[in-house]
Amino acid sequence: QVQLVESGGGLVQAGDSLTLSCAASGRTFSSYTMGWFRQAPGMQRVFVAAITRSGGSTYYEDSVKGRFTISRDNAKNTVYLQMNSLKSEDTAVYYCAASVGGLVAVRAYQYDTWGQGTQVTVSS
Repeated sequence: QVQLVESGGGLVQAGDSLTLSCAASGRTFSSYTMGWFRQAPGMQRVFVAAITRSGGSTYYEDSVKGRFTISRDNAKNTVYLQMNSLKSEDTAVYYCAASVGGLVAVRAYQYDTWGQGTQVTVSS
């Protein structure tokens, strides 16, 4: 069992950088694939990035590839999302999620546990 809490969201200007953190409880953190999703007002929740158990493999949605970096520190039970060159289109609530499976997970139903979300607003 794992519990997730996101932090680091806020209001920034276009072109700025921001780092989100997701703190997890429990000794089994390293057993989970971790992902980030986002949801804009009136829109569905969509995949952003994922990282495997050891941190050796990462996956990104095309619109953020080259700008966002997902990483994890299993010793600290924390996963991060470094966001660079932010655009107004990145404005959304960002959610951290954990998946028991070790395969690629890019759909919301593949994740077992979710955080409460943190708001990111990018002004132009």
